[in-house]
Amino acid sequence: MRQAILWLSHQQSIFKFVRSNRLANYFASRFVAGETLDTAVQAVKELNAKKITASLDLLGESVTKPEEATAAKDEYLRMLDRIAADQVDANVSVKLTQMGQDISEAALRENAFAILGRAKQHDSFVRFDMEGTPYTDRTLDFFFNECVPEYGKHCGVVIQAMLRRSPKDIDRLIAGRARVRLCKGAYLESADHAFPDKKDVDAQYVALMQKLMREGNYPGLATHDEAIITEAKRYAKAEGIAADRFEFQMLYGVRRDLQEKLRAEGWNVRVYIPFGTQWYPYLMRRLAERPANIAFIMGNVMKEALGGR
Repeated sequence: MRQAILWLSHQQSIFKFVRSNRLANYFASRFVAGETLDTAVQAVKELNAKKITASLDLLGESVTKPEEATAAKDEYLRMLDRIAADQVDANVSVKLTQMGQDISEAALRENAFAILGRAKQHDSFVRFDMEGTPYTDRTLDFFFNECVPEYGKHCGVVIQAMLRRSPKDIDRLIAGRARVRLCKGAYLESADHAFPDKKDVDAQYVALMQKLMREGNYPGLATHDEAIITEAKRYAKAEGIAADRFEFQMLYGVRRDLQEKLRAEGWNVRVYIPFGTQWYPYLMRRLAERPANIAFIMGNVMKEALGGR
């Protein structure tokens, strides 16, 4: 199934058909905030009205041409300017491969530093997304060595709980007072690099989550797992960890009922909002990385429906 989904994600004829299909667009609009910055900012405003913050992500990754990386950089500069001009409560999430990480170090530095400089100018924040394990060391080294010295307050990074190496990475990030988004991880990895069983991933997530809540610098707990969310709330109350010391993070369109419930209870919530013309490859790759995501998405849609949403 994974190979079939990946094959479909690369078929331009199917992409063109899907983009022109009203039903497909309706389904995609549930999880992607349109193709333009205007539609993405409107989604942010709707969330802000519910006292929920956002992180904007321009879809597209693994670029191989310098002009593609430059175009992505320019769009992120527009995003940061627009966030400031419209005074919405949002930051941005960036994939380093989208900034030219696979082209050259010079291209990566030029594009990433331009975005970080604009974020610093607006007193905003940039989160570097984590990709597959071939990029883990490269991303963390670039973050610590190139970005933190000048832009530490304005940038953070993502750690995937499913990776066996993550406890050591978390220790390093806590020591450096870095802001971390903790997620379970969606990339398909070998058992040498990642725990293959969900129960082991969940156990490591909870352990890392608790350490970040105790010792971290405003961590983002990215999960839709209600058992883990319940544990986070319990742990915060038991350890006297104030609600403003961390935030829950969720995906756009997934468990909106839970997002609003958490906010009503006084917890900080941020929603990750992807947008852009590359929504079809994005959705297909997310499904291909872990075909169980199909059941995850449909199951959460049903939970909302049964909850009256």
